[in-house]
Amino acid sequence: MRIALISFHTSPLATLGGKDTGGMNVFVRETARELGRRNHSVDVFVRSSGAHSLRIDPRLGPNVRVIHVRAGPEAPVPKNELRNYVPAFTERMCEFMHEEARGGLSVARGTANSLHAPRATPHENPPYDAVHAHYWLSGLVAEELRKCWGTRFALTFHTLAEMKNQIAQREQDAETDERLNGECYLCTVADRITANTKIEKDQLVHWYGAGSSRIRIVPPGVDTSIFHPIEQSYAKKVIGIPQNHRMILFAGRIERLKGIDNLFKAVALLKGSHPEWDWANICLSVIGGDPSERGLRENEEMARLHALRDELGLHDLIAFLGARDQDTLHFYFAAAECLVMPSHYESFGMVALEAMACGTPVIVSDVGGLSQLVKHNQTGLRVKVNDPAALAAAIEKLFTDEARRRRIGHSAACYAEDYSWVKIVDQLVAVYTEVRSMKVMA
Repeated sequence: MRIALISFHTSPLATLGGKDTGGMNVFVRETARELGRRNHSVDVFVRSSGAHSLRIDPRLGPNVRVIHVRAGPEAPVPKNELRNYVPAFTERMCEFMHEEARGGLSVARGTANSLHAPRATPHENPPYDAVHAHYWLSGLVAEELRKCWGTRFALTFHTLAEMKNQIAQREQDAETDERLNGECYLCTVADRITANTKIEKDQLVHWYGAGSSRIRIVPPGVDTSIFHPIEQSYAKKVIGIPQNHRMILFAGRIERLKGIDNLFKAVALLKGSHPEWDWANICLSVIGGDPSERGLRENEEMARLHALRDELGLHDLIAFLGARDQDTLHFYFAAAECLVMPSHYESFGMVALEAMACGTPVIVSDVGGLSQLVKHNQTGLRVKVNDPAALAAAIEKLFTDEARRRRIGHSAACYAEDYSWVKIVDQLVAVYTEVRSMKVMA
């Protein structure tokens, strides 16, 4: 099949752990790669956020192109302003396919100088068999492309504004009405919607009025060729920590809804209640974001967490490591005693799945997709959200019971095998086949 993936606001080539990079980037990247390995032709369309980006980038793998579309400034733009560039992005995508059909682009070298061309009209033979839009902004693009290309589309939201707003602690943390209204609208026009879990499907039906018959449950996956059990001693050697060092790990974006402050408070409680522990060889490592002075200025939550670390007297215990790519991340998972995700909201929890695949026990908030992904006391531990004492008790269980820690880690690794990208892309291909078979709009 010929498949277009739209990832308007973030690129699958971006380094993970940045402000707007995370599970969605991995989803798009790994989906595209696996589809390419199956000889499907895949184009991933992203907004160009850097003047030096290759217009057509082949680095994801055979049969896959990442196409950088000029829409607005070729620089990072605040997410709440990106809606302004959706029309230009859509127009340029139509122009791109029109120009490519005329042979006006240097596809082999990926060095197209211009995407300007007369607006394309609907194709008698659409350029793609299916379009898969990721995030609501991409959904708006895909809906317009039905008029330009005549191709039906599937949509994955990844996160939902309504659910984020229900747990927002401050007004500035809330999502805009524009996003909320956009998601509601897309639930009425998308040809297919994929939900990460049954919980998300129920949320789409209950809060957005989406028709359940058009929703397919397709969870994110994990690359088991990278994320798999590794001997802990070897992983510690690779990342350069002593063999007697015990590491608690957080990995993800640095933002309030991740609940990282509660993890800090939990560590402080443990330090106060267990003075007999060898605290000189215990640490909490935080992977994600930019911990430099510039990063502190640009990310309010990063600055708040640094201040909280000092306030709690944990400066020697908590290390901000910044972003790490996935070629390194699995060694951190394998070296850790546990991964903790104390989020207030997660539509799924891909980081938890990756850690589980490495045989690392996870401790997660009992919310959203994490409630279904993690089987309590079998593949991990679930705790009440926003409860540092509960987090501390869960960490204590794993630190003081090595047999439990190993049992949970082994069960988690076995369970994660069912989420390999090979199996997940089987499900996506079934959705794309449905979309392709639907009658094209006149």
